Amino acid sequence: MIDWEDVRYFLAVARAASVRAAAQRLGVNHATVLRRVAELEQRLGVLVFEKLPSGYRLTVAGEEILEFAEQMEASSHKLETRVFGRDQSARGLLRVTLPPFLATHLFMPDLSDFARLHPEIEIEILSTGEIANLTNREADVAIRFVIDRETLPPNVHGLMGPELASGIYLSRGLLAAWRAGTHGPIRPIIINDHRIPDWVHAGEIRTGEVPFRAPDAETQIAAVREGIGLTRLPCFVGDSEPQLTRAPGTQPLRNGVLWLLTHGETRKTKRVRLFMEFASHRFAAYASLLAGLKVEDR
Repeated sequence: MIDWEDVRYFLAVARAASVRAAAQRLGVNHATVLRRVAELEQRLGVLVFEKLPSGYRLTVAGEEILEFAEQMEASSHKLETRVFGRDQSARGLLRVTLPPFLATHLFMPDLSDFARLHPEIEIEILSTGEIANLTNREADVAIRFVIDRETLPPNVHGLMGPELASGIYLSRGLLAAWRAGTHGPIRPIIINDHRIPDWVHAGEIRTGEVPFRAPDAETQIAAVREGIGLTRLPCFVGDSEPQLTRAPGTQPLRNGVLWLLTHGETRKTKRVRLFMEFASHRFAAYASLLAGLKVEDR
């Protein structure tokens, strides 16, 4: 009989074309992946991968096995989701994925409150900008900013929240130096982008042609705090930073709507329902902040 765990390891290597990458994704060591694949090959009596300098490539037999392996995976996820949806206890694991900015600059105190309210729910936060596959239960709840609701998959259940806006920000010290004419060209601070974005032409400040490229959001915020240049940030981040201010002549721009998303079956689980209701109320209270409506704007 084929062990599903062996098949799961086979799928990880097939998709990553690398044992090392598969091991990282599965959270195991390199040797474990090799052992699982070898056990599958021994059980089936065929080689499923060809090792090349560029990575692991499926053999002809491996390509045939891949189709059946994916069917096994789909059936496993369907069964798991169906059973999970019938769980009505306020305990167990709850996996929530949300953008890093949202986790670190707004929602963490609320997550702390939820954890205190429900001490028997184990919370796993997946702070990433990538979209988790809810159908495959990579996460139970996804918090995402969506520009077009028509792009939402048909098999997810969603609660629509407030609108999100972004603005152009710089440090108060840099703004004062610019107004006094004591500062040279203002650098645009961008994240891993080889082109200069359109927002650099907004407002009264004209940026220079030499950007400052940050590898991630936290470095971006640190750079703008230090007066390296100006940058585009979600208003809930920029307006909450006392050292920052909006660039003169700029207005917040709408970037989408916040959605709480879960899978059709998963939403029936009590701990998912508790979290969805809790988060929906908390985000509603942040509507003005998310939309970039400062006190003087209201």
